[in-house]
Amino acid sequence: MAATPGPLTRLSDAVREGRLSATALVSESLRRLESTSATLNVATDLSPDEALEAASRIDQGGRRAGVLLGAPLLIKDLEDWRGHPTRKGSLALGSVAPATSDGVTPGRLRNAGALAVGKSTLPEFAIEGFTANLTTGVTRNPWNRDYSPGGSSGGSGAALSAGLALIATATDGGGSVRIPASLCGLVGLKPTNGMIGRWPAPDWIDYSTDGPLATSSDDLRLLYDVMIGPVAGDPTTPTASMVRAMGRRDDLPLIVFAAERTSPLGPLPAGVASAFHEAVSAFSELFSMRVIWKEPDSFFDGGEPDLDWFTVCAAEHVASLGREWVVRHMHEFHVATQEFLGLGLEIEIDAYLEARRRRYLYVRQMDELLGQNGLLLTPSVASEGWLADGRLTSSDVVAGLPPHVYSTAMQNVTGNPAISVPMGSVSTGLPFGMQITAPHYRDHRLLDIAERLESAYPWPRYAPGYESLESVLLD
Repeated sequence: MAATPGPLTRLSDAVREGRLSATALVSESLRRLESTSATLNVATDLSPDEALEAASRIDQGGRRAGVLLGAPLLIKDLEDWRGHPTRKGSLALGSVAPATSDGVTPGRLRNAGALAVGKSTLPEFAIEGFTANLTTGVTRNPWNRDYSPGGSSGGSGAALSAGLALIATATDGGGSVRIPASLCGLVGLKPTNGMIGRWPAPDWIDYSTDGPLATSSDDLRLLYDVMIGPVAGDPTTPTASMVRAMGRRDDLPLIVFAAERTSPLGPLPAGVASAFHEAVSAFSELFSMRVIWKEPDSFFDGGEPDLDWFTVCAAEHVASLGREWVVRHMHEFHVATQEFLGLGLEIEIDAYLEARRRRYLYVRQMDELLGQNGLLLTPSVASEGWLADGRLTSSDVVAGLPPHVYSTAMQNVTGNPAISVPMGSVSTGLPFGMQITAPHYRDHRLLDIAERLESAYPWPRYAPGYESLESVLLD
């Protein structure tokens, strides 16, 4: 069954067919971004003149092609946008020069007709699961403004959930697509590592990838199709012909596993466990498949990928920024950044390489579990949410989030594709996302499954009190 066209598809089609002006679409997006700046704080570097000039060229008979024609786009401030600085949420990069070219994904989206209106907020250097930094302040979740939209693509997630833009880019090195997708009620895909070519090398070399976030499964598929493809310099990316061969709609799985966790980091909070078990039951009923439950300690022998993630990523981030530069600027960093990079400064080469080598073991064990036709169901987030400034409770101090709230790093370590699909809510008023992990290169299977889940169990596409751009511009 084909998915109902999403708002991105419908609005871009309306611009292309002349039923809607690109100027009206961009103007409404900018109005909403500006009007919510004090309450949600999702964007920085808004560029109304540049965006409206590009929209006017479309309306005056310029380019009419592109599947994303006229779509207002926010670019995560980890990614380059030609002519604009990439500050990565850091005071230490406050005077960085403007980028001379677009990053891979922003360039592909803009080439497909999207119009950049600004940048979305993130935690400093994209290292946290909450979106707050010393440059732009705290970003809030439109479902409950006391809470965080997650991170590191939190500004993008909040913007989409509040109907402020049609596209907002996201990256995922440890869950930064799937965490905001879960906490903001969106569908978000971390593709197989390498499916979206990476250049330059990410701070977390093998673990990071770009990935699409959307309000609907149809829009997610459209964005994925625009974003995928090789790039010169990425040694892991499939060739263009391989990518085309993977573009067909996939078959259904033959075996499904479920687990509350894939590492023994303690029991899930009661509300998360309840929402997860309800989601697994709904999945099993929809697909008429028996689900095999697994215990957290049954996945990996010889190490814990969730903990090795911290070792590898902290060390690689220090190396990416430069050890001397990190030490010199440490006093300018957010306290969570100081924790993370401080850990990286202390990691010795043997410990780093041992964690890197264990990655092969983890990949093998996941390959053997899933084969070519398996799926794994887990929560996308092992928490009912955290406060907007990153504290778990109001009595805590602001610091880095602890490992036990996460449920996403394993897939970055192993490279498996994983998708977060909205499946209910928790007591904080935030949505609950179920994470579905597939074998390598079965990305389209996950897109197909999200489509079927949305058809059977449709989710609210926007947070309460917010509305889609199309509701104002097309109705």
